[in-house]
Amino acid sequence: MVVLLIGGGSVLMNTMIDKLNKNGHRVYLLTGRKENRFSYRRVFEKYHFTYDSGSIKDILDTVKPDVTVFTGAFDTNFEWEQPRQEAVRYMAGLMNILSAFSMLKSGRFLYFSSQEVYGASYVDHIREEEPVSPRGFRALALAQGEETCENYRRTQGTETIVLRFDHLYWVPEKGRAEDNPCCRMCLEALKTGKISANGRRAFSMIYLNDAVEQVYRLICGETLQASCYHISSAGEIDEIRLAEMVRDELNSGIEIADNTAGMSARLVLDNAQFGAEFGGEIFCPYDTGVKQVVQFMKRHSASFLAEEDSGGGLAVKAWNNTRRIVRAAVPFIENLIGFILFYILNSRAVESAFFAKLDFYLLYVLLFAVVYGQQQAIVSGFLAVAGYIAGQMGERGGFDILVDYNTYVWMAQLFIVGLVVGYLKDQLIFIRGENRARVRYLQGQLKDMEEINDSNVRMKHNFESQIVNHKDSLGKIYEISSTLEQYGPEEVLFYAAQVLSKLMDCGDVAVYTVANGDYARLFSSTSPIARKMGNSIRYTAMEEMYGELKEHRVYINRNMEEKMPMMASAVYSEDKMQLILMLWGIPWERMTLGEANRLTIVGFLIQNAVLRANRYLDALHNRRYVEGTNVLDEGAFTMLAKAFSDAREKGLTEYVLLEILAGGENYEDVAGTLGSAIRQTDYLGILKEGRLYALMSNTSRDNVAGIMERFKSAGYECRVEEAVL
Repeated sequence: MVVLLIGGGSVLMNTMIDKLNKNGHRVYLLTGRKENRFSYRRVFEKYHFTYDSGSIKDILDTVKPDVTVFTGAFDTNFEWEQPRQEAVRYMAGLMNILSAFSMLKSGRFLYFSSQEVYGASYVDHIREEEPVSPRGFRALALAQGEETCENYRRTQGTETIVLRFDHLYWVPEKGRAEDNPCCRMCLEALKTGKISANGRRAFSMIYLNDAVEQVYRLICGETLQASCYHISSAGEIDEIRLAEMVRDELNSGIEIADNTAGMSARLVLDNAQFGAEFGGEIFCPYDTGVKQVVQFMKRHSASFLAEEDSGGGLAVKAWNNTRRIVRAAVPFIENLIGFILFYILNSRAVESAFFAKLDFYLLYVLLFAVVYGQQQAIVSGFLAVAGYIAGQMGERGGFDILVDYNTYVWMAQLFIVGLVVGYLKDQLIFIRGENRARVRYLQGQLKDMEEINDSNVRMKHNFESQIVNHKDSLGKIYEISSTLEQYGPEEVLFYAAQVLSKLMDCGDVAVYTVANGDYARLFSSTSPIARKMGNSIRYTAMEEMYGELKEHRVYINRNMEEKMPMMASAVYSEDKMQLILMLWGIPWERMTLGEANRLTIVGFLIQNAVLRANRYLDALHNRRYVEGTNVLDEGAFTMLAKAFSDAREKGLTEYVLLEILAGGENYEDVAGTLGSAIRQTDYLGILKEGRLYALMSNTSRDNVAGIMERFKSAGYECRVEEAVL
């Protein structure tokens, strides 16, 4: 098998390469950089190209991989220090890779995502079909990458598979701390001697080797049943328990700072889908994996710690103190060595006519003042004075040196030059430090401003949408009125759902008619999602929604309950609830007071159209029904059946037309007998040469058998009519 790995150098990448090589697969590597900054394991061929390169298609055409793996969330080519810009670069690179892959028309594409796409807390294990809730630009970019892969799978027919890793952890490289809970806690313990943990934060982790083993099974799988898999151990662990495991392994006086506070936060990915297909064995449990990470970081703690870190144990603290002392002593040792060299040069220069006028001690003081500043300038000055006196002692007595004013002039010159140059050096260091601190502060301010700007942009777009809707509201009022008026009285409710969908910019709309005081019956809908509550609902049992509707208010699903619509409104006639309008496809940012007001206005317009149609039908009641019965005559029933047929073709409703074999019996007798067997939303009528029919609304061929049994129990056989006319 030919496998193309895409990503920067990392422990994950090296482990993947080793696994594939050991099993005899040919591995190609696209590094994502023009220069080779990492040492990769042995692969068949490496390609040093960026992801936005036009050569990506040529690489894929040349390699023709059976499986392409994009490391995505774990790609070290993306550093995410500036998440907004990095997210743009990330999506541009992924789109270029996917577009090139789609042209191959063969092979499998694996996209590595992570648990970061879920930013909320979940009571149950998270299954693959759970909608993502990213927080931050990095998580949003990963979620958009998943959606892009799914779009290519749906539109281009590519086999793109999304793999979400649940808190992947591994033994890090020396000096490179990884962003996972185990590594963070171990690093905190080594730096500060304590571990902060919150017992209300629960999650699950999976060790690198187990994750790579599961990925390998997906690579080798002949057919995959799903387009998304969770790579997880599904073993729940909280921060306190993990901190205790890290402390026990370090065994060097580590303290656990219990910061348990706030609301509970739980994020555990469910691996049932993967386990059902491939088996979900975990070979490295938490105690084994955490032990390996902690022991490695403890053994190589010097590479992870900075000078200012206090360290975790006595040995580490002693080592850090020793390093500080040695580092502080290095300038003095260099100063002493420099003095010896310049003392020798000065002694030799006395014998040279060319160098006799050159003051080596002044150069010596200047050198250390320029390099280290005032402190070393003073030390080098005193050493230079000592060397000068020692050199003069060989030619004249000490008293002569002390009373010679030239000695003091030279010393003054030496210290003035050294201190001035050292002061300038110290000021330069101070200014650079201030500038760096200011840059860090401004970068922090910039991030805050970016977050504030994002919030303002969202509000601006929301207000713009409201303004646009306000500007053309008169046009839309005319549109809805004229649209509903062009339909017959029997068709108004069908197309009310369609018009409501258009005006509210929502693709999932359902209209329920209130059958009695407790139940409502689905009349029309615009999508399968809008029909997921079923054909009949007991709306009074939905306490929160019913409480809002009976107060003539719009219901807004602020708790994002999956089984409830996003927004709902009721249509009343003389304080009696007639219709319930439900919107399912409204995004969270549009669930505002402005949208609620718009739904209220649209509801009133629909109410007017429905009442007008009902009054028209009531006025023609005697002309539409067979005298003395609730059976529609042939003309009225034909129009009704045609309206249902047209609405079904447009996906607005379902119905079944049953012919009742009355055997010439009087319509009044048949209607009286079947009155208890049909619902308020069903119709009896005459069609096709005086034969009696029943139109069962919102009923499919799959569930009409029960209705036919009820008719049979009432003494009448019936059969399904395929055509209306």
